[in-house]
Amino acid sequence: MTRKSEAVHEITNLIYGYAAALDQGDLTAVAALFEHCTIRVDGLPNAARGSAEVLEFFRPVLFYKGDSTADPRDPDSVPATRHLTTNLIIEVAEDLFTANARSYFTVIQGRPDFPLQPVIAGRYHDRFECVEHRWRFCERLEFIDLVGDLSRHLTMSIPKR
Repeated sequence: MTRKSEAVHEITNLIYGYAAALDQGDLTAVAALFEHCTIRVDGLPNAARGSAEVLEFFRPVLFYKGDSTADPRDPDSVPATRHLTTNLIIEVAEDLFTANARSYFTVIQGRPDFPLQPVIAGRYHDRFECVEHRWRFCERLEFIDLVGDLSRHLTMSIPKR
């Protein structure tokens, strides 16, 4: 495996690891992934930088345990979603210290009172850096392209485009 292909593999794991951690309700793992990163959503005023702000950034996500809402700190609670990341394109710089990635995301959700359906879709534009031989997120810009029924997913409203 070449160094560039190793970088692509590690970056792919970071991108997919975010989706897995969020769907499992592990906001501590999500915050750790973005410890050195700024997250922004196009069209929204707030950005988050570092673990503490990232935890706050994800506060509007609803968590469930059984058939009711739950405290996201409860280890058995989850957001009842699947974040599907597709169309992944990763470009690693020749110096192997920085990289850019673009991908699509689709969030599907299903609950006993909410049939399985896509609730939001868009794009991630990510930047990465390699520090001490480890790749990490340094910037994520989210573009929201399609908005469905977010009433069971977020406690905040997202402007429809």
